[in-house]
Amino acid sequence: MLDYSSLLLAAALSGTCLSITMFAIWFTAPQARFVLTVACGILVLVAHVVLFWHYARHPSPWLCQIVLALLSLGFLTLCLSAMQYLGVRDYRRAILPTVAAMAVCAGATSLGLDGVGFIVTYATVTALLSLIGVMFWIKGGHDRRILLVVSFLSGVCAMSFVLCGAVLLVEGQWVLGVAPDNWAERLNSVVAVACMTGLGALTLSLHHLQAQIELKAETMTDPLTGLMNRRALTAFYGERVFGPFMSVAMFDLDHFKKTNDVFGHPVGDQVLRRFAAVIRKYARTGVDAFRLGGEEFVLVMSRMTEEKAYDIASKISVAFGTEVVATQLGPLRSTVSGGIGFGGTGGTSLDHVLAEADAALYAAKRAGRNRVVAQKTSKADAPALRSA
Repeated sequence: MLDYSSLLLAAALSGTCLSITMFAIWFTAPQARFVLTVACGILVLVAHVVLFWHYARHPSPWLCQIVLALLSLGFLTLCLSAMQYLGVRDYRRAILPTVAAMAVCAGATSLGLDGVGFIVTYATVTALLSLIGVMFWIKGGHDRRILLVVSFLSGVCAMSFVLCGAVLLVEGQWVLGVAPDNWAERLNSVVAVACMTGLGALTLSLHHLQAQIELKAETMTDPLTGLMNRRALTAFYGERVFGPFMSVAMFDLDHFKKTNDVFGHPVGDQVLRRFAAVIRKYARTGVDAFRLGGEEFVLVMSRMTEEKAYDIASKISVAFGTEVVATQLGPLRSTVSGGIGFGGTGGTSLDHVLAEADAALYAAKRAGRNRVVAQKTSKADAPALRSA
């Protein structure tokens, strides 16, 4: 027969080690805030286990309320850490019901119905664990194998709390006076230790996975404008075949070197960010924006006719012409030239389409700048674009 006190102490020891590990990870990577939240949640659960062990030896109504409150608070904190990791910002849908359940529990135990308090708390924890499992299964967009295990462990742990509450409910134990001690409680202690250990290990895996994703995003993002860079363009489209409904628009800011020489590089950087903001407005599904470097930008357009692609590129140029940057020398307006290359019926490579767009861009510059040229559609003589 398993010794109940030993199970509780094992759970406390396991939780303490996990919490210390999580805090150590967070100290080395402060940006991983969800790890800190996990550590705090586990620490709250450790406090619950220790006080529950003390409550089992010396029952007290006030201690009972604290024990149950810590159990709900600990799993609420773990649920919030899952929301942090998955980017779910609506914390209220977890916090408000949990606080309401804690209030009901406190009211029941203050009336002497501590058994009802335990049932309500077990139901609350079950709901929180179920929410964690569902969120990871639905919202997770990374390694589905890890997310499946997280959902499974959360579900198993939730079922162990369901059994604890079911035993009290079936036996009609509305008033206990002491800590519940039955087969379900003992099973819950074993399952909780195993699941918490597993979830702790998975937290490390998720942290490592998130770090890899963030590093990859950094290497593919232009730090000045926030747009994707040349590496991203090659990664996403380097192996793609450009068909007749795919095109590439290449943009080059007019007289940008002069802007830097006259107004200074800080103003030049501001102009680049302004153009990035304009081009980003047209980035959507099937339209991706990149900064190749310097004053060169690229827009890749998919599932779009040649006329529509030319229209979008022209609108970007016109919109940028309306942008005004305040400088010490007075307001600054800039223009941009663009060239468009198109995919072919038989399929064309990225390099070929870029070369065509580059040739069209130089045609726009030779024609006087501040215009978009689509070489394939014989628009090399396109007029200068009028700004509003």
